[in-house]
Amino acid sequence: MLLHHIALGGTGKPPMLVLHGMLGSSRNWKTTGRDLAEHFHVFALDARNHGKSPHAPEMTYEVLMNDLIAWLDVNGIAKAILVGHSMGGKTAMLLACRHPERVERLVVVDIAPRDYYWVAHRGEFAAMNELDLTSLQSRHEAELRFETRVSSHGIRKFLATNLEQGVEGWRWAVNLPVLTQGLPVMEKNSLQVDDRFAGPALFISGGRSHYVQTADQVVIKKHFPAARIEVIADSGHNLHMDRREEFVRLVLS
Repeated sequence: MLLHHIALGGTGKPPMLVLHGMLGSSRNWKTTGRDLAEHFHVFALDARNHGKSPHAPEMTYEVLMNDLIAWLDVNGIAKAILVGHSMGGKTAMLLACRHPERVERLVVVDIAPRDYYWVAHRGEFAAMNELDLTSLQSRHEAELRFETRVSSHGIRKFLATNLEQGVEGWRWAVNLPVLTQGLPVMEKNSLQVDDRFAGPALFISGGRSHYVQTADQVVIKKHFPAARIEVIADSGHNLHMDRREEFVRLVLS
């Protein structure tokens, strides 16, 4: 599978791959990616079943990792810096541990190497699956219909970005059936007990997010002994948008 990507600048500089989270896409990283492109050749990728990348029935961290290796090979990149957010962070961790020769440095954004149970995601997926696309007139209307399932205005707008209008009306850009079925698998830890990456690693979490807890630092250090752990206090899960300048500063450091 050849993943879709957006090149955000920095040609000739060290390559950096940016990997989005569940239901996200490369477009979520355009502004931050261009900031990072002052120092790196930045590529923002769409994971399979997301954005403009192909759809496929398999959705596991193993296949996401193999998609990245195939993309690196096709683009002639032997080794890259990985920046992975949430689901993308789990994929980046797995690639770093299983193929350290392909990873120069690792940046993991607001996720830890452990199992999760995303109650909020279940409500979001229920809202998306319940949406009657045949009668939908606009993204704004979709946001209004999501209100009974999704309390956050920002999340409702985020979900609606996955809608696109075709010749026959509105449709989901993401592979919604496969992602819905695969959610329990994607919530699991992508790593095995003996997975290790000894190279440089930076874990950045949001102080207002619940995805990374203080107790997670022990398991992070177990898998990534050289890891540096930073917290952006006044940020939620989407650090690259909530506190973009501070996030970029930490990555560059």
